[in-house]
Amino acid sequence: MKMIFAADKAGERLDVFLTRMQPEFSRSHVQKLIASGNATVNQAVRKGNYKLKAGDAVELSVPEPENTEILPEDIPLDILYEDKDIIVINKARGMVVHPAAGVFSGTLVNALMHHCEDLSGINGEIRPGIVHRLDKDTSGVMVAAKNDQAHLSLAKQIQEKTAFRIYQAVVWGNIKEESGIIRGDIGRDASDRKKMAIVRENGKHAVTHFRVLERFGEYTLTECRLETGRTHQIRVHMTYIGHPVVGDPKYGTDRHGRVRGKFAIKGQALHSASLELTHPATGERMRFAAPLPQDMQELIKKIRRR
Repeated sequence: MKMIFAADKAGERLDVFLTRMQPEFSRSHVQKLIASGNATVNQAVRKGNYKLKAGDAVELSVPEPENTEILPEDIPLDILYEDKDIIVINKARGMVVHPAAGVFSGTLVNALMHHCEDLSGINGEIRPGIVHRLDKDTSGVMVAAKNDQAHLSLAKQIQEKTAFRIYQAVVWGNIKEESGIIRGDIGRDASDRKKMAIVRENGKHAVTHFRVLERFGEYTLTECRLETGRTHQIRVHMTYIGHPVVGDPKYGTDRHGRVRGKFAIKGQALHSASLELTHPATGERMRFAAPLPQDMQELIKKIRRR
């Protein structure tokens, strides 16, 4: 698949421009395409940091996805809504969203491939239908696209912030403010490449809005709204302000690397509670919600009794 664009302003980086023009692709995916020689400017291969001139002809070639052994699997799904364009599910904690290195079964994609006759193909064979994702141990509302038109519409809504995601999280400590905004660019942790962190250089702009729902002294139940959607954003931002998510195996550990506290919950106490969007085909404004999973409800009951 080839796409040709005309640069509309001078000085913008090639990778930034292509990510802006193709919002369904992540910037890292665009950078991989550029590094593989799949992007040209005026028919010449360029690097991602190449500064464009107004009117430059930019061509992006997206190779056909490689054949994979991603197979449909009859895995139960908690479906909140479904029609011919979209499917909205309540993802269980512990379920990986899409196959990745070393994980090719038991994912949400495997389940969707079994349940749905069609899924959008924009993200290739490994991530069919996936417009946005949740971490493995984050539960809650997710939407997947059944066709490319729906995928493009949903991706645009997420990019333009007209699709709203609301999360609930139990965090350590007593947040004194009733509400607040956390701003901090997110990038790879310099000391641990498997973690994300607030960084001063080469990070992605990230903004999280939070408000307090209930205080428990040593813990706080919060509601978080994402203005941007970066990897581990809520987990990183809440840790940044001194209130890591309870049970978080990456960011909620003590100085010995042990998860703080002992609760009957596997993974972080973070739940995608609701999603609001405009239906790609009908234009109807829709809102979907999922209750807190049982283990989070039990956790809240336990710390409330304390």
